[in-house]
Formats: sequence, structure tokens, C-alpha cells
Amino acid sequence: MTANEQLIQKFYACFQQRDAQGMAACYHDQVVFSDAVFTHLQGARAKAMWRMLCERGKDLEITVSGIRADEHTGTAHWEARYTFSQTGKKVHNKIDAAFQFNGGKIIKHEDTFDLWRWTRMALGVKGILFGWLPSVQAKIRKEANKGLEVFIGKT
Repeated sequence: MTANEQLIQKFYACFQQRDAQGMAACYHDQVVFSDAVFTHLQGARAKAMWRMLCERGKDLEITVSGIRADEHTGTAHWEARYTFSQTGKKVHNKIDAAFQFNGGKIIKHEDTFDLWRWTRMALGVKGILFGWLPSVQAKIRKEANKGLEVFIGKT
């Protein structure tokens, strides 16, 4: 395993243990994170998002596979199973991650997943019928970022 493959493995091992501090230690201070919901988080905000997910994910289960990395870039596939707290519905999200490295740390992390698929699981009928709409997806992003702001304000 390359050093950066080990870094990715450590990041997800910490996530499995809900060790947000360990996850943050894998990130460069200038890290940029994005996914279908949190489209551009930098530095401390990206680290805070993982802290929030670790603290709120009471039944969170993480599996990771396909870790590959060289000295500059890396990829992994990971899956998250949890109960979406706002609806009580079970979610099984399948995510592909891409990484860039700088100085032995993750400087860029981009997760890709199907947001409409997620809304169908997390929101049920409402997600099936309306989860594909840009306005609904924009509302999901807005609410998630608002939740992150509230979380950061409390810490």
C-alpha cells in the first residue's frame, strides 16, 4: 500500500469509529471538500462537517473498498448506512471519492453520489416524486448548510 493509500484507509477507519479528530488529521489545513449536498467547504468548515456527521450518526455504518492512490491523486468507493434523522428512514448511500494530496495530507476531497437516489431513500414518496427537481435539491443543500452553520455555532 502506498503512503496515500494508507492515508485514505486511515481516514475511513477513523470515520468508521466516528473519530472526527482523526479524520481531520488526515486533511490539509487548506482542504477543499465537495459533494452533491455540501458543494464547496474549505478548511475548518470541511472538518466541522465530518465532526457533525460523526456526532449525529448514531447508527452510522461505513464500508470502504477500492482504495487506490499514487503520490498525487487517489480514489475510493465507500458506502454509508444510517437512519436519516429528519424522517427516520433508512439510507444506503453509495459514494465514489476522489482525492488530491499535498504534503502527506488530503488537500482536495470530492465525493460523488446520486442525490435523487438519496432523496428517494431519505425522503420517501416526496423524494421519489420531487427529489429530481433542482429546486428540491437546492433546498436540501440550503438546509444542510444551515445545519452545519448551527452546529459550528454551538461548538
